[in-house]
Amino acid sequence: MFNRLVSIVFLLFFSLSSAVLFLLALFIWLCTVLFDRRLTLLHLFTSFWACIYLWAMPAWSVSVEGRDKIRKKERYIVVSNHQSQLDILVAFRLFFHFKWVSKAEVFKLPFIGWNMVLNRYIKIHRGRKESVIQMMAACEEALDRGSSVFFFPEGTRSRTGELRDFKPGAFILAHKQKLPILVIAINGTRDALPKHSLNFHGRHDIRIKVIGEIPYDDFKDLSVEATAAYVREQIRPHIRTGEPT
Repeated sequence: MFNRLVSIVFLLFFSLSSAVLFLLALFIWLCTVLFDRRLTLLHLFTSFWACIYLWAMPAWSVSVEGRDKIRKKERYIVVSNHQSQLDILVAFRLFFHFKWVSKAEVFKLPFIGWNMVLNRYIKIHRGRKESVIQMMAACEEALDRGSSVFFFPEGTRSRTGELRDFKPGAFILAHKQKLPILVIAINGTRDALPKHSLNFHGRHDIRIKVIGEIPYDDFKDLSVEATAAYVREQIRPHIRTGEPT
């Protein structure tokens, strides 16, 4: 009963604050869109917005390791494992500039989705071949503007934490653009907010680790499929597996 009450209060706070914070995001967009080519300031505010919810839930202790490994002026193909809806909030704790690739349904959510549209984050309709083509073109445009692009190449959240096979999109881009891959591992979100659940699940330590970047020269002679497998093996030792607690 207590866990359900905490969830209700948190979701109420999430909903009400999102309305106010979206208005601030819209104001920032209106003031900067003409001269901020990458929408850097808006993304920075969005990162702060996301972190508010992590700070507001005292049962979630979030730590970041390896942030100093990120070269802020570099463009990356960013790749992470995916365990929970919380992964998105947690990744914003890195406070560096990127564009998300996210399923199209999320962009329809009031306030949160509308802010994703303002940020020019990148949508994909699952199961539509033409959407994949559009997504790849949008990623290339974002990269050309100087933004990194963040992927969850498993495509969906893992219930056990065991890594699924990686889809090729991120690695096709890395080869085509000759860009380094920034490798991320996220732990703890699966237990804090399991798949298909919106309930509070007690205290949890959540960790996001920047494993490091893989220079293009390290994988330029690999196929796309081999590159995906290579990156997957870089992440695998850093994540915890098993059924959610």
